[in-house]
Amino acid sequence: MQKRLLIHAAAALVSLPFLVAQVYAAGESGGSGGGTSGGASSGGGGSAETTAKCKKKGEVYDTKSKKCVLPKQGMLDDNNIYQAGHDLAMAGRYDEAIAVLTLAENKKDPRILNYLGYSHRKSGRVVVGLGYYEEALRQNPDYTLVREYLGEARLQMGDIIGARAQLGEIEKRTGKTSREYGMLSEQIEHYERS
Repeated sequence: MQKRLLIHAAAALVSLPFLVAQVYAAGESGGSGGGTSGGASSGGGGSAETTAKCKKKGEVYDTKSKKCVLPKQGMLDDNNIYQAGHDLAMAGRYDEAIAVLTLAENKKDPRILNYLGYSHRKSGRVVVGLGYYEEALRQNPDYTLVREYLGEARLQMGDIIGARAQLGEIEKRTGKTSREYGMLSEQIEHYERS
């Protein structure tokens, strides 16, 4: 069993650079680099309306046209792409979330990277998810939600030390009262009881 897991992890590690390169190339259209985009929406979908109103696979809610549409490059701003991707990921529609999130113009937005990591991890591609989490932390080392999810990924891989390291990083940044600290701490306790 462990030998099979190591083989799958090695195969994923080999393919990770190619996947990340494809994702980055998919939306390179001269974005500005770091940070998150702000300001008003430039037309496009998002929020929980994507999962509440759009039942067809791959569609997102476009607030401009007031209907569900298949997203295309440049159709939605990054804030709406993030929101739609987040909502799809939280609804368990991981492949759809990945498809939407890869449309983001800013390929270094830590929010986008975080939910790409989350969606890949929840789809069983834990090592691919790790790559996105690590890139999100390179962009914003204080993003504790990424650290929580990275800790959960470490637990999935049987790396309790790595999970505890992320818990310590969260504690340094927010103390023991944050939601992220509580969630990861609970996951670690559950893992240790199993």
